[in-house]
Amino acid sequence: MTVAGGEQNNRSERMLRVDQAGEYGATRIYAGQIAVMGNRAPGAAEIAGMAMQEAAHREVFDAMLIERGVRPTALQPVWSAAGFALGAATALLGPEAAMACTAAVETEIERHYTKQLEELGDDDPELSEHIRTFRDDERAHHAAAIASGAERAPAYPLLSGAIRMGCRLAIRLSERI
Repeated sequence: MTVAGGEQNNRSERMLRVDQAGEYGATRIYAGQIAVMGNRAPGAAEIAGMAMQEAAHREVFDAMLIERGVRPTALQPVWSAAGFALGAATALLGPEAAMACTAAVETEIERHYTKQLEELGDDDPELSEHIRTFRDDERAHHAAAIASGAERAPAYPLLSGAIRMGCRLAIRLSERI
């Protein structure tokens, strides 16, 4: 599907803004988890590895924002505090809850990235390539979280559902603000 240049630029800008916000939020969630869990808790090394990947994703989107002259979301300070708080709170519930947080977030991000790829088609190959690569990383994070006991977290369905709903809200807001 090909769209007019201005419409495509607006769509790509909106996607880039929300994707950078999401990767930024992910780094803050992991920072909160690491602050509580340290480096010795079960799953801490895995969380640190995922955090490094998310930081690399964010760096790519940061560079693209600058290169394309796109402003980041105005909600970044909110996502910083909310992400850190979510990470710290889930880590306080234990390693399985921290992994449940990862599984829930990655479920929504994978859905979001897949939808973006369908919407983009061939209109922005550079952005599509990054989204596809990062989506694959997010799928791997989800699988690792499930393998590490995410579903054994206390009140997993409730915890997962609440986090997923929060992610969907953050995506909608970051696209626009």
